[in-house]
This record gives sequence, structure tokens and C-alpha cells, in this order.
Amino acid sequence: MPAQPARYNVASPGDPVVHDLTPIRFDGQEIAIRLTVRRTEDGIWRGRILFGAEDTEAERSTAEIFCATSEQDLWQSVRDLRDHHLRDLYRSLL
Repeated sequence: MPAQPARYNVASPGDPVVHDLTPIRFDGQEIAIRLTVRRTEDGIWRGRILFGAEDTEAERSTAEIFCATSEQDLWQSVRDLRDHHLRDLYRSLL
């Protein structure tokens, strides 16, 4: 995934940061994908995937399915996903 996990000027460590990921194709349409990442009070990094256009009724979101002790570990688990995994996640939210 080409998104950069760099954080600049974050207001609070617990505030989610949104990263754009490479879109997928599903049923002939390009679906935008974003990853929200946040650090919880217990020091664990958590993330969820958002599919579709932001702030529309077509937007879908997973639960916080990514969990790691470091931000780099969380990003590694996201990078390990392939397009078919993302399409299956999206399909499960329809």
C-alpha cells in the first residue's frame, strides 16, 4: 500500500488520523479506501478501513480490526492485505 504512515501536527495522540490507500475495483467501479489509525489510552494502536466516498450514504466502515503494539506493526498488517482481501471486506459490508 503506498500510503505513508507519517504523522505531522497531530492535535492529540488519541485523535484518529486518516490515510488514503490505493482504491480497489468492485463490480466495475473504483472504490476509495481510507485507513483511520489512532492510539488508545493503553498505548495500543487501532485501525479501521473506510470504503467509498467520505460523508456519503455509500460510505462503509469496518470495526477496528487492526490492532498492534506499534504503529509500524499496524501498518505492516495493512500492507499485507491484497486486493482480494479488501474486496471481500467491502463485500461483507454491503
